[in-house]
Amino acid sequence: MDKLILHEEPISGNCYKIRLAAALLGIPLERRIYSILKGETRTTEFLQTVSSFGRVPVLQIGDATFLPESNAACFYLAETATAASSTPPPSIALIPQSAMRRAEMLRWMFFEQNQHEVNIATLRFWTHVVGEKNLDPSRRAQIEGKIKAGEQALDCMEEHLAKSECGWFVGDSITLADICLFAYTHIAHDAGFDLARWPSILKWCDRVKQVQGYVAMD
Repeated sequence: MDKLILHEEPISGNCYKIRLAAALLGIPLERRIYSILKGETRTTEFLQTVSSFGRVPVLQIGDATFLPESNAACFYLAETATAASSTPPPSIALIPQSAMRRAEMLRWMFFEQNQHEVNIATLRFWTHVVGEKNLDPSRRAQIEGKIKAGEQALDCMEEHLAKSECGWFVGDSITLADICLFAYTHIAHDAGFDLARWPSILKWCDRVKQVQGYVAMD
């Protein structure tokens, strides 16, 4: 396997999900740390050599391939690990074998980026990292709407997990859907969400933490 370098910011759940996927898969990652608040992903060097979009995470594969977007990077790691082993143990089978279950996994990964991350992660960054008092008026005006949308996303997850016989989002074991949703859900309290309101989500978070190879967020 090519050398893998994760260009990341430790406060980011999107970066963390890649580290978590790699840890569960037993794939070594070299880490390159940047500070978003200090503008280190907006330097000329970063824009020219890592990502012209100026954002992390970016998974560097070998010397010349740079893969942005956290869920895509997680998928690459899981598919590469599966292809490298003819009989992967259950702890690293993060992509289901059946087409329907793979589609369900992707459904939740898309949900995470379109409904979950844009509300819960954004609120966490605005209120926990930047600080509400430091926000411009346009962002402060969006907070109430993002709280409601974040609650709706958590309600949707709670309803699904409450009906899940095995306690996972897809099938009977952890998949990329769980990893991608876990990243910002387990720290949703930073965004003002009390997970005690969603007991099935709390149980699921504990279940993820018990998976062999689990690593905590920095």
